Amino acid sequence: MRNLSVVTEFILLGIPHTEGLETMLLVLFLSFYIFTLLGNLLILLAIISSAQLHTPMYFFLCKLSVCDIFFPSVSSPKMLFYLSGNSQAISYAGCVSQLFFYHFLGCTECFLYTVMAYDRFVAICYPLRYSIIMSHRVCAILATGTSFFGCVQATFLTTLTFQLPYCGPNEVDYYFCDIPVMLKLACADTSALEMVGFISVGLMPLSCFLLILTSYSCIVCSILQIQSIDGRLRAFSTCSAHLTAILLSFMPVVLIYLQPTPNPWLNAAVQILNNLVTPMLNPLIYSLRNKEVKFSLRKCHSKWLSFLR
Repeated sequence: MRNLSVVTEFILLGIPHTEGLETMLLVLFLSFYIFTLLGNLLILLAIISSAQLHTPMYFFLCKLSVCDIFFPSVSSPKMLFYLSGNSQAISYAGCVSQLFFYHFLGCTECFLYTVMAYDRFVAICYPLRYSIIMSHRVCAILATGTSFFGCVQATFLTTLTFQLPYCGPNEVDYYFCDIPVMLKLACADTSALEMVGFISVGLMPLSCFLLILTSYSCIVCSILQIQSIDGRLRAFSTCSAHLTAILLSFMPVVLIYLQPTPNPWLNAAVQILNNLVTPMLNPLIYSLRNKEVKFSLRKCHSKWLSFLR
């Protein structure tokens, strides 16, 4: 990656209009971060330890939990570090890494939601052929593909942003390095790059969202044809959980990157929702309300108590 910058570090100014609230935000965000890590680690433990959960749906949930562990870890540790009164400086390389991994994990999750919608489409619309269509090989290819295309998207966006010269000022009016705030600091005309980035960032989630809507339109049609009321309720329960998580994931992207007039405080609040709250809620939305996962967690708890005795 070409680096024409004379800036060696950036200063993260944090969340706008929160001066004097650092201690309260530290406690609040640290709690969110800890619960996010614990919740997703519990889901991983439940899925890995139970042979009954070794199915395509839980395989993709397992990858989602891994993403939800690393995604908030891109920006949260540094944010918690300076909220505790330490330095707000971040190196040039650290800023590049933040932007890359934020978009890599975010794009990977976006593609993963699309794959999970396809998985539910096959399970509900073609139940007799589900095990054949969603074979281990296909699941591995789909899971690898989400990371590959996420990496391609993140590499493109990161290169687009940091090919520009940064010669000062170096104060980032945000709590982590992201495209809109970094382009403001560039010592060059960024209008063309802003348009390319806008199209790239907006087109990817929009395409995924349309594919998800297509899958769920077919799913709803199939559910309405189910004769059993219990069968309909189970299918709708699974779909509603997935759709809730999708809305929580996609709406922040729409609010941040597609708003006509950027609002720094609103952007920061929505990013906090996207970076910390959504990954914390995903285990509850997807799995902790699931009887099979609860049973697996109870078994793990019983084994752990037996071991301690």
